[in-house]
Amino acid sequence: MNFSLKTYSELHFVVFLLGFTGILGKLISLPAPQLVVFRMLIALITLFVILKVQKMNLKVSRKVLFSTIGVGLVVAAHWTTFFLAIKLSNVSVGLGLLGVGTLFTALMEPILLRQRFSWFDILTGLIIIAGIYIIFRFESRYVEGIAVAIVSYFLSSLFSVLNKKLSNETTGQILSLYEMIFGFFFAAIAMPFLVPNVFQSFWTGTEDMIYLLILGSICTAYAFTATIRLMKELSAYFVVLHINLEPVYAILLAYFIFGDSEYMSTGFYIGASLIFISVLLYPLLKIIKKPLY
Repeated sequence: MNFSLKTYSELHFVVFLLGFTGILGKLISLPAPQLVVFRMLIALITLFVILKVQKMNLKVSRKVLFSTIGVGLVVAAHWTTFFLAIKLSNVSVGLGLLGVGTLFTALMEPILLRQRFSWFDILTGLIIIAGIYIIFRFESRYVEGIAVAIVSYFLSSLFSVLNKKLSNETTGQILSLYEMIFGFFFAAIAMPFLVPNVFQSFWTGTEDMIYLLILGSICTAYAFTATIRLMKELSAYFVVLHINLEPVYAILLAYFIFGDSEYMSTGFYIGASLIFISVLLYPLLKIIKKPLY
């Protein structure tokens, strides 16, 4: 696989942006449901403009249209629980559990895509469960944030598996646009029920709005379209392998930005490292496991 230094640098920049999402979630003072409404609105407007500039046909089949309604609901719930987990705990907890999605994907993919269960996947999942147990054991003060983060990564895995089923129907950018539209719709309907008196102070301050614009346009719309574009030059495996570095960037950034509030116990780092290493080694061991004939 040959690629330029520019492409490799952009890949790491995209991973950095994905990690920076959690930092912005902590910096923005808005409640998680309201934050998600703004993020999805900004992202869908940005994506619409990008696709119009590229003169892409935005029409999709009725099947895709109805499917993206459900996926939009899932992604809205995922982002809401993700930012809620960070606000209930901190960035380290919110992103340190990223690898939990591997366990849920290993369980859901065979069921939803009608594939055979892989005992290798289940074994990896058990190691991840051990890492979660260690984190719970040593970080009881953040038990609510940890629980919400696990729910968030379940929804993230469900979103990925459902998107995989739709990926052959149309391009990723158009799928994302429709998912943002429906996700925004559901998030906007749910917001008054989740945030009482939200409309009394709906419009946020200048600082929050700047963070939201960065979050919705650069960390969401750009990062997503750039990932798809990079996969044309790099293998999907290579890209996904590097995306697993997202919590590393996020935890280091959070420590420098927020200081002592991000300091965790030794048990947390042991549990998070167990999850991270299992996810990082998973694709390598899968390749070794395959027969050579």
